[in-house]
Amino acid sequence: MEKIQKVFYGLVLSTAILVLFSCNPLENITESNTMLIIENLTGTDMEGNTVSFLESDVLTVDPDSGVQMIVSDTAAATLKATLLDPQPINPASEYNNIQLTRYTVSYFRSDGKNSEGVDIPYSFEGYLSTRLAIDVSTKISFIIVRAVAKGEPPLLSLREGRSEGVLTITARVDFYGHDLRDNTVTATGYLTIYFANFAE
Repeated sequence: MEKIQKVFYGLVLSTAILVLFSCNPLENITESNTMLIIENLTGTDMEGNTVSFLESDVLTVDPDSGVQMIVSDTAAATLKATLLDPQPINPASEYNNIQLTRYTVSYFRSDGKNSEGVDIPYSFEGYLSTRLAIDVSTKISFIIVRAVAKGEPPLLSLREGRSEGVLTITARVDFYGHDLRDNTVTATGYLTIYFANFAE
């Protein structure tokens, strides 16, 4: 009887451990104990205010000299590294910190017209070198629209006046990095962009 009880308790304990380690679906797709979170993703309006979207001027005019310029647009992201397990058995260590290495930007439209270089700008990749400590919010800035994109369709039509109004496109931003045990982590955010030849 005692032997049967030991086997029974062993099975119960094994089941409990399996449930414990399978309760978080994110743990099934990453080997890291750390999660990368985008707390905020912001752009600016034409007045320079920080907002939850971006107004992108396809042709910028210097108010003093009247010189026309094509400039890149930047966005800002507030990122944080946090443990997957909110109540870990072992406390967080330096190995749980995240090193950001790169990001990608791709675009899409709600009307389904999503041919790169025709309906939307080309996607691109940028590189980062930012260390995120556990549970510390860190703000970074990055290019979300390249200047070269404003010299190509569809933004070129807005710049040359062949297309009027505002073109609304959503940017998908994927951040990539790894914890200090070299386990990969990723996070995805979205920002709506309003492209136009805004009056200076």
